[in-house]
Amino acid sequence: MSEVNSPRRYVDSDTLKAFSHPLRMRMYDYLKDHGSATASMLARALGESSGQTSYHLRQLERHGLVSEDTERGSARERWWRPEGFSYGLESIVDDESKLAAAVTLQHWSRRAAELQVAWADAVDGEDEAWSEAAINAEASLSLTADELAALTQRLQAALDEAVEEVAATRDKEAAGQRRVKVFIHAFPLAAEDQPSVVSR
Repeated sequence: MSEVNSPRRYVDSDTLKAFSHPLRMRMYDYLKDHGSATASMLARALGESSGQTSYHLRQLERHGLVSEDTERGSARERWWRPEGFSYGLESIVDDESKLAAAVTLQHWSRRAAELQVAWADAVDGEDEAWSEAAINAEASLSLTADELAALTQRLQAALDEAVEEVAATRDKEAAGQRRVKVFIHAFPLAAEDQPSVVSR
């Protein structure tokens, strides 16, 4: 499981447990969705005290999940940006980290659904160019676990390459820019959803 654009690193169980705190995940979401922010900005956006957001930013920083955005900060006010990370089976070593992994995946899945539903609700009033540029695509096929792993690696590499290319060539001063969310989901259907005869 991965979060945020490349480069990313695999985290250990302690980092995964630290991330799975509800407010920390919401703060991380805000930084992903809106860009760098200060503790005060996070507090206002999330309805928390700046003391709370400052404390949890320090915990996220301690585990390498956020870093200071030195291009925007000052001696008086620090700006923070999210750092990409991944986790896998090597991050799940005990019951606590297993729970943290489940909580994290559930949070990401709910957040993705919320954003997609919000887009669907607003699409009728959207500018035609944005509606045409957006995509909602899916595919279903029968795979082994190894084949799924190979597919997800290709998808992740393609996403990383495309994001890096756009980031390197885009006009940062161009008018009409908006934050855009790109999701890739690839997972096996639940056992009860599997057909009795598997076919492609």
